[in-house]
Amino acid sequence: MKEIMMARGAKTVAEVCLGVKPGENVLIVAELSKMAIAESVANAVFSAGAIPMVITMIPRERDGQEPPALIAAAMAASDAFVCCVQTSITHTHAVKNACAAGSRGIMLTQFTEELMYRGGLQADFISAGKECRAVASALGGAETVHLSTPFGTDLTFSAKGRRYNALTCMVEKGEFSPVPTVEANVSPLEGTANGVIVANASIPYVGIGLLEEPVVCHVKDGFITSIQGGRQAQMLRDDLEAKEDPGVYNIAELGVGLNPACRFCGFMLEDEGVHGSVHIGIGTNITLGGTLKAACHYDLIMTRPTVTADKITVLKDGEVILKEL
Repeated sequence: MKEIMMARGAKTVAEVCLGVKPGENVLIVAELSKMAIAESVANAVFSAGAIPMVITMIPRERDGQEPPALIAAAMAASDAFVCCVQTSITHTHAVKNACAAGSRGIMLTQFTEELMYRGGLQADFISAGKECRAVASALGGAETVHLSTPFGTDLTFSAKGRRYNALTCMVEKGEFSPVPTVEANVSPLEGTANGVIVANASIPYVGIGLLEEPVVCHVKDGFITSIQGGRQAQMLRDDLEAKEDPGVYNIAELGVGLNPACRFCGFMLEDEGVHGSVHIGIGTNITLGGTLKAACHYDLIMTRPTVTADKITVLKDGEVILKEL
């Protein structure tokens, strides 16, 4: 029965998100634990008249680690690719190079079989995409971006000259998008972020998930200088220290979740997509328009954000202010 229920989500991934066309070569990269999802997507790709190819990959040791060179080459040679993995390969040169070669990609990171038929994948992506592009366009190139929340976040940075990214879950040639996180984001200019980040919702990495209490990060000149809080803050601090890479503390992204069907559940691509939430990405930013490749990319998610870009209010207390855009 589960296979039947997954078929609808797989059809959405293949036909709506990826937009497969007859005769296209579609590469599906999968860890063994995600083979049921990969096979469901492959069936949908085949039903759409395209040619699916499934390749299995040993899980990476950490998020952001490059896939094997042969898989990276296959991604770049494909017309489209789907990554069904637990350990993220989204923020890698492999994805960046595949898109530069003209492929288009969908990232199903940390996806479960249940998420194929319940949650954010059930959204109206066409409608959500319009709002996403409006929010993203306000963030791109802003001289000054300010983020605050009632829980203590107070962060400013510059995105001058930086492109915006409208991740609508629907990709064209040369684009990638995580699914189902409809997301508008921008990568701050390196060295410009200052202030305080208070994540109060989720850090869906390294076993942290939904937050028991806030995780507080102080930021100076583009990098986190301290992490405070309880047990989960210690988990994040220990993991980042173990990377032995100062780049993991880089303020890499401000992302706005815009999928009305997502809900907080501890899974990365659901949590990041919750409508009206904001996440601050740390670490790698090369796939977002930045220049830094670090040992990882993690997201710190918060609720009830107010975001201004060059004094234009984009969100206020978690509500999108479209009339000002």
